[in-house]
Amino acid sequence: MRMGLLEKLASLIGDLADPDDVKRVTEEALDAGIEPNVIVKSGLAAGMDIVGKKYEMKEYFIADLIMAATLMQEALGIVEPHLKGVEVKATGRVVIGTVKGDLHDIGKNIVIAMLRAARFEVHDLGVDVEPEKFVRKIKEFQPDIIGMSALLTSTLPEMKTTIDAIKANGIRDRVNIIIGGRVATQDYADKIGADAYGEDAPKAVEKAAKLVKRG
Repeated sequence: MRMGLLEKLASLIGDLADPDDVKRVTEEALDAGIEPNVIVKSGLAAGMDIVGKKYEMKEYFIADLIMAATLMQEALGIVEPHLKGVEVKATGRVVIGTVKGDLHDIGKNIVIAMLRAARFEVHDLGVDVEPEKFVRKIKEFQPDIIGMSALLTSTLPEMKTTIDAIKANGIRDRVNIIIGGRVATQDYADKIGADAYGEDAPKAVEKAAKLVKRG
């Protein structure tokens, strides 16, 4: 029964089912005594893996990722109160934000939802984030990864400005840097010295996991 509930929950998220059904099965899993961290890993995160694969196969699109992220957040809202006191080892720590001058956050928020599904600890700096704020938060949170997003061509140079500020403060070697967003490319990531480029949310999470594992 336990595995059946977890598989059902993963399938519901993977199929972008009705939110009420996702919440109901999440509650059923808790009532059945399944550990909250197991529900997150084998139910919710497994469902997001299905979504990511369908996106890669062109079966799902951006709107579907947004819907999946919403389902994930609602289910996490039910599980998280039960995680208090439960030792859950985070995959890694991420500080993420949309760069200075850019107010777009949909793509960033999808990445955040999928990172959290993969059990990353995520600190969202929001939008229009100045380089100095990225620097302060690196010192404060000591993340494994910095994520920067940009949707506008005019704000793309802010990624380089931010990396330059991180270097100027002598903390570049403390973090891995991933860039993403509609105007970002692998060539630009290489040019400005970023560690990775996430062409979409699933790829960004995949590369974040590899960077953390690499150390």
